[in-house]
Amino acid sequence: RKVNILNLSIGGPDFMDSPFVEKVLELSANNVIMVSSAGNDGPLYGTLNNPGDQSDVIGVGGIQFDDKIAKFSSRGMTTWELPLGYGRLGLDIVTYGSQVEGSDVRTGCRRLSGTSVSSPVVAGVAALLISGAFHRIELINPASLKQVIIEGAEKLPTYNMFEQGQGKLSLLKSMQSLLSYRPKISLIPPLLDFTSNYMWPYSSQPLYFGSSVAIVNVTILNGISVTSRVVGAPKWIPDVDHNGHFLKISTRFSPILWPWTGWMSVYIAVNKDGEDYEGVSKGNISLIVESLRDKKNETLLIEVIFPLTIKVTRKPPRNKRILWDQYHSLRYPPRYIPRDDLKVKSDPLDWRADHIHTNFKDMYTYLRNVGYYVDVLREPYTCFNASDYGTLLIVDPEKEFDDDEVHILKEHVHKDGLSVVIFADWYNTTVMKKIKFFDENTRQWWIPDTGGANIPALNDLLKPFGIAFGDFVGEGHFKLGDHSMYYASGATIVKFPSNPIDVVVGTSLNDQGRSIMMGSKSSKKEPKKVVPILGLFQTNSSSLESNDGNNMDNTLSIDNSKFKSRFLRPKMSKRNLSYFQNMNVPHQGRIAIYGDSNCLDSTHIEKACYWLLITFLDFAMNSHKSSLLQNLNRISEFKKMKETPLPLRISSNNSKAVPPDVTEINSRLTHCEELDWIAATSNKDNHHLEAPIVEWVTSDREEQQNDLIKQILDAEIIKCSQDAEYLIGSQADFSLGTSMMFIFSLSLIVIVLFILFVKRRFIL
Repeated sequence: RKVNILNLSIGGPDFMDSPFVEKVLELSANNVIMVSSAGNDGPLYGTLNNPGDQSDVIGVGGIQFDDKIAKFSSRGMTTWELPLGYGRLGLDIVTYGSQVEGSDVRTGCRRLSGTSVSSPVVAGVAALLISGAFHRIELINPASLKQVIIEGAEKLPTYNMFEQGQGKLSLLKSMQSLLSYRPKISLIPPLLDFTSNYMWPYSSQPLYFGSSVAIVNVTILNGISVTSRVVGAPKWIPDVDHNGHFLKISTRFSPILWPWTGWMSVYIAVNKDGEDYEGVSKGNISLIVESLRDKKNETLLIEVIFPLTIKVTRKPPRNKRILWDQYHSLRYPPRYIPRDDLKVKSDPLDWRADHIHTNFKDMYTYLRNVGYYVDVLREPYTCFNASDYGTLLIVDPEKEFDDDEVHILKEHVHKDGLSVVIFADWYNTTVMKKIKFFDENTRQWWIPDTGGANIPALNDLLKPFGIAFGDFVGEGHFKLGDHSMYYASGATIVKFPSNPIDVVVGTSLNDQGRSIMMGSKSSKKEPKKVVPILGLFQTNSSSLESNDGNNMDNTLSIDNSKFKSRFLRPKMSKRNLSYFQNMNVPHQGRIAIYGDSNCLDSTHIEKACYWLLITFLDFAMNSHKSSLLQNLNRISEFKKMKETPLPLRISSNNSKAVPPDVTEINSRLTHCEELDWIAATSNKDNHHLEAPIVEWVTSDREEQQNDLIKQILDAEIIKCSQDAEYLIGSQADFSLGTSMMFIFSLSLIVIVLFILFVKRRFIL
C-alpha cells in the first residue's frame, strides 16, 4: 500500500549526510508528505535539525499549552548557506509539544515533551486534512499541503519568525484553505518587512548607504508540479511613491525547482541617492516560474511577487560601526570543529555557525541596544573598505588567514585607522588528539581540524604587531574589579608589546589541558597558574615589524610559569595616569585581545562579558582605556624572557564529501563578491501574468463554511473511532472464536482417549 504521510521524529545537525538527505528528497519527489521535528536544542538560534530544515519537509517546533514557545524548541535560521550567504527560515510551523498526554505502551497514559511530540501532531492533522478533502486528492502534494498548513497558521504575538515559523498550527483554517485551494506557487517568507518585529533580525537594524547588504533567503514552493524552472531573471519594481528608488537589488536563484521547491536569495542595499534619506522604502520583486502539468500535458507560466518594505537611515559615524568577521568561521559539518568549552562533554561539536543571528544573538542584541551598528563580513579582508568601520570584530576564528589578508590588515590598522578586537579560544594539539572519536559512517578516526579557535592562524595575523597566543588551556573563575568572570577553556598571551602605555592583565587559572590529558589518573588538585589573558595595544609607526621578520625590540615574550601572584594587584603610578589622561587620540588603529570567547557565545555561557566587549570597543573606537583595566595593568613587570614556542598546526583529513551546491559556494570564497544589480522596472513596463489565486471565503460565509468544515472533520474523527472500535471488536470476536475452537478440540481429544481406554479394557 502507498504511504501518503511519513513522520520523522528524529534529526541531527549533519545536513551533509548525503544518503539520508537524498532519500528524503526521493520520498518527497514521489509525493510522500514528509513531516519532521525541528529539534530540541533551543532556545539557541541556528539549531534546526535535519531533515526538518529541508525545504521539501514540514519542519515542526514546539509550544506549551499557554501558547508560549517551548524553551527546548530549536530556532532558525538554517546554517547550510553560511558563511557566504544567509540562512533560510527553516522552521515552518509550531504546535503543542510540551507535556502532551498520550497512551502508554504498557497501560494508561503518560506525558511527553519535545518536538518529537509536536511532529506527529502535524502529521495527524495532515492525515485529517487529506481525509476531509479526499475528493481533491489530485491537488494534494508535499508543496500544496505545506502551503495550506502554513497559510492557516496563526501568528503568535511577541515571537519572531525564527522562533515560530509561520505560526501556530490551526486545523480549522488549514481545512478552509484546502477546500478552496487552487494550485499555485508561493514564497516563504511571503514578504520582507523591516518595520515588523516578527521579521527579526531584519527589524533590528536599518540599512544605510555603505552598509553591508541585507540578504533574505526565500524558499519557492510549487504546488503545481514536482519539477519546474525559473524563466529569465527576477525583476525589481521600485515603488517610486514610497521611495523605492533609493534601493538597489540583486538576486541569485535555483534555475530548477525540484522536488517541489527552490530558492531565491535577495541582496538589498541603499544606493547613492539614498545617502541622506531616512524613512521607509518599498518595492516588489517579480519572479516567473514555468511549471509542467504531467496529466494535462500543459505548461503554465506563473508570476510570483515578493514585496519589500525596508527601513533606511543616514550613515552612522565610523565609531559606531562594527564589522563582524563571519568569513573565518568554520563549523560541523563538513569538518570536525570541536566544542569551545571543553567542560561540556555532552555537546562535542561546534555546529551553530558562530553568527550574530545564531549563537551570538544575545551579544548582537546588546550591541544594538547600546547604539552600535553591526555589519557582517562574508569575504576576505581584501574586500571591504576599512575607512567605513571603526572596529573589525574577530571572535573564535577557525579558518586560515592568507598572506594577502595579513598584509592588508596591517595596512588597514596603520594607515586607515582600523581597530581590531579579538576574542580567541583554546588551542592545544595534544588535547585535540585526546578528544578524537571514531566515526561510524566514514569508518575512520576523526581528529579536530583546529582547537576552539585556530590560534596558529591568529598568531600569523597578529605577528606584524608582536602579539601571540600560546597553547596553555586555562579555566577558572576570577574577578575583574566588581565583575565576576569565568574563563572557559581559553588561550593565554605569550607575546605582547611592552610599551608603557599598553595594558596587559592576568589572573590565576587551572591547567585544563593537563586535567584532560591526565583524566582520572590525576589524584591531587593541581595548583593554579597566573597567566596573562587580556591586552590593549596602541599601534604606532615603531610597532611595525621589520622586513627581516625578526621580533621587535619592544616586544616581550611571556613565560607563564614566571608570573607572580602580585600580577593582579591594582597599581598605577601618577606619571602613567597623567599620561593616559592627557594623551591625544592617535590616528592609527588599536588592538584589544582576550583569550576566551565563551563569555560572548550563548551556547554554554556561564558568565557573560558584554561589559568587557563594550570596554574594548570604547578603547578601539575612541582610544579610551577604562580605569579598571589601567589599575589592573602589570605590563611594567614583564621582563625579557626566553622565547616560548608558539603552537603548531595539526594535520587531519576528516572532511565530508561536500555537495555540489556547497562546492560552488566555496569556490567563490577566495574572491570578492560581485553582485549584478538589477535595473529597475516600472509598473508600466512590467506585464503581469494571470496566476491562479486562492479564492478566500468571504466574511459573511465564514461561519457557515466553518460549520461545514467542523462537520467534515467530526465525521472523519468518528469514522476513525468506529474503525478502531471495529478492529477491537474483530479482535474480540476472533479471540472468542479461538477459545471455542480450542474447547471443542480438547473435548474431541478427551472423547477419543476415553473410547480407546474402554476398548482396551474390554479386550483385556
